Amino acid sequence: MDTGVIGPVTDMEDFKAEFGGSQNSTIHGLVVSCILIPAALSSFFAGYIADRLGRPKGISIGVFIFGIGAAIEAGAVQLSMFVVGRVVEGLGEGLFLGNLVVLICEISPTRTRGALTTGPQLAITMGLVVGYFVCYGTSNIQSSLSWRMPFILLSAFSMVLCGLSLLFLPESPQWLGLQGRYAMAEEAWDKLGVNCADREKVEVQVQTTEVEPGTEVDGQSTMEKLMDIFSKDVRGRTALAVFLMGMQQMSGIDGVLYYAPELFQKAGLASSEASFLASGVSALVIFAVTIPGLIYADGWGRRSSIVYGGIGQAVLMFLMGGLYAGNAVHQSTGAGRWVVIVCIFLFAALYSVSWGIAVKVYAAEIQPQRTRASATTLGHSSNWLCNFLVALTTPILLAKSSFGAYFLWGGCSIITAVVGIFYMHETKGRTFAEIEAAFKRKSPGEKSSFWGGKGKV
Repeated sequence: MDTGVIGPVTDMEDFKAEFGGSQNSTIHGLVVSCILIPAALSSFFAGYIADRLGRPKGISIGVFIFGIGAAIEAGAVQLSMFVVGRVVEGLGEGLFLGNLVVLICEISPTRTRGALTTGPQLAITMGLVVGYFVCYGTSNIQSSLSWRMPFILLSAFSMVLCGLSLLFLPESPQWLGLQGRYAMAEEAWDKLGVNCADREKVEVQVQTTEVEPGTEVDGQSTMEKLMDIFSKDVRGRTALAVFLMGMQQMSGIDGVLYYAPELFQKAGLASSEASFLASGVSALVIFAVTIPGLIYADGWGRRSSIVYGGIGQAVLMFLMGGLYAGNAVHQSTGAGRWVVIVCIFLFAALYSVSWGIAVKVYAAEIQPQRTRASATTLGHSSNWLCNFLVALTTPILLAKSSFGAYFLWGGCSIITAVVGIFYMHETKGRTFAEIEAAFKRKSPGEKSSFWGGKGKV
């Protein structure tokens, strides 16, 4: 919801009047992006916290801190206080988001793992819709409540979610198994309603991880556990996850989401109200296309989604950049502006059914059990850092060039598609043990069949 709130809020007249410096493009970028570096830092340690305390407790702690940050933003009387609130918010978001993906990945049966693990993405898109339309509704309030109200609601919702997480989130049976709590793990499987066949497939991998030579998990120090993600047998997968998670943001998706009102204004929707409404419509489009993406996540495949999605995103970005570079976009006349507006909607929709779903699932499921939480949250750190770069540089790029940002984002998408062709194994429909065997049997650096389905590398 914060992503849907911060762009419209920083474009509100009451916010600009309260914090005048925010109108500078560099300061604007810093205000929006200052949530992301703290998120990257806390995300690096989130896996360790979850490995020590359990997944639900790690998630609940993060949600609580996030809510405190939103409350500070809502009560801000100076721009510096608002920035502090965003920093605190970022610390919390980094703790809970990666661990939520890990938890769902670990409790999901193989046949539905893709669809269930993408559940948080659907929630994120719903938050975008709510955030944009809350801001659209409060923008007409003639006081600072116009921009404070979205953060008040965000803080309240976070506290409710924190309580629900502690009360109702199940512990990961895989985590319980690695702690030696086998009876509790069996009870957890029973409560989750996972059948014996799927349960046994997961247990095989947990047992294999426990006895794998050289791991000695119980005897490792804290630093050794953190650095285990760079050990010889897993560092290739760690690097792949970090790369994909970073490139997910370098596609420009949060540049589009954070600065949607500004992008639509540049494309010809001159009034603030019209650009806010268009931003809300884009969020509705994202939410709508995420639903079939979630349903068919286990049918389309992770690898093909990332490759084809990257190619499609690059085409749209290059088209928009080309129109601006050729001076074919005018705010009051011509078809160029409508092509750009449609391309923004298409890009958001394509991202949501491809990279928005496949990248986070893939980054988590290719990791072995002993490093899944740490490697996945390191990937999220990469995601936050690249998100910071995009959020910080987008207003600067837009102020200096009408087309530079689009060519940059398109280039990153096409590079990622090429990497996907040569370095990714398909994981659709495979158990964790089968994924582990695929990476051990053949180096990800070797060229493999593009159509890597079940049973193929």
